[in-house]
Amino acid sequence: MNRTLSILTFLCVCALTIGSATPIAADPPEIVIGSILPLTGGLATTGQGLRVAQELARDLINGHVSYPVTMAGQNGLPNLGHAKLKIVFADSQGSPDQAKTVAEQLITQDHVVALMGTYASSTTATASQVAERYGIPFLNPDSSNPTLTARGFKTFFRTTPHDGTFSENLFQFLSDLLKKQKTAKVRKLAIVYENTLFGTGAADAEEAIAKKEGYEVTLRLPYAANASEVQSEVQKVKTAGVDAIFQSSYLNDALLFMKTYKQQNVTVQGIIAQDAGFVDPGFVRNLGKDADYILTRDVFSLNLKFRNKGVPYVNELFKARSPSHNNLDGNTARDFTGVTVLADAINRARSTKPEDILKALAATDISGKQTIMPWRGIKFDEHGQNQLGNGLVEQVQNGVYETVWPFDVATKPAIWPMPTWDKR
Repeated sequence: MNRTLSILTFLCVCALTIGSATPIAADPPEIVIGSILPLTGGLATTGQGLRVAQELARDLINGHVSYPVTMAGQNGLPNLGHAKLKIVFADSQGSPDQAKTVAEQLITQDHVVALMGTYASSTTATASQVAERYGIPFLNPDSSNPTLTARGFKTFFRTTPHDGTFSENLFQFLSDLLKKQKTAKVRKLAIVYENTLFGTGAADAEEAIAKKEGYEVTLRLPYAANASEVQSEVQKVKTAGVDAIFQSSYLNDALLFMKTYKQQNVTVQGIIAQDAGFVDPGFVRNLGKDADYILTRDVFSLNLKFRNKGVPYVNELFKARSPSHNNLDGNTARDFTGVTVLADAINRARSTKPEDILKALAATDISGKQTIMPWRGIKFDEHGQNQLGNGLVEQVQNGVYETVWPFDVATKPAIWPMPTWDKR
């Protein structure tokens, strides 16, 4: 009996020893980042599209199919043993307080190595404050209030141009257009904007440039974000007798204003928007022909004369995943790009330590040819602002966003002035 037990024990030891000599390969580790988006609430439609874009970028990074986009097809992060990138999503609900709460949860409970988001400038402001307090890198791909990079934060980096740059682009477009047309005259402006951080920052930038360029800001009109009706606001615009309207609104507000402009027969030479709701796929889908002739700044276009040759392929992948089969737009393209930039920094850091990732972000220098954006590239200044981004101006013509400025990359000439409502 004892001899039998001894033999069995010896055989078990041998089996364990042999087994340990050929261990089963472990799965690559995961690098976890957190993304805060408005997945419910008034901005949910936009937020869901941003999530699809971020997930697509993640999957291209974790995959092995090559695209001419930073980090795509690398089978994970090669400098970290091909670790796979994982994104944990959290819902801001479009609320600054909720964004602050979920940012803390992602850091303390999910132990993310970096944060990104959050689309709305007001929620980005509070979420990034939490990241700064914990020393966690925060990559912002899409919020445009200029003050976000003027707070002296050490952990905040923004890839998109801000509203100061965009407003300069809009006024340069208007100047170039009026010089080209020669007969058109624009002097009186209305600045209409939702009253959160996004709209207020855009309005401040527009008013400063307008005055410098010799325009008269006849009406500066803030309104409550997510307003249920805007009859009195539109009446003020109508009676102000302005030549053009500069507007900053998220989707629901943009739709409400456009319907009320038509209802009250507001006639101006042009409506010039700060993208956001005016480039959301729901804008044209909901308004149909009433969306035509709106001009908006944007950061992305599918119909530029010069672009990264991989853009059509990335766009088709995005459309296949989008519930409404939407094309990439200025919002989703920026969020796709944000994920690739953050992944690139983590990979170059060869570390998941916050201080190492921050150093890598500060040293970022990505050529425009390696992004899907029509930018010169991505390189951050001492405030964390990308120095190489720029805006475009598009106009909805026959339900399609056509690039109308800069003129050397335009696909269609701008239609100015816009036809009156009864002649559309």
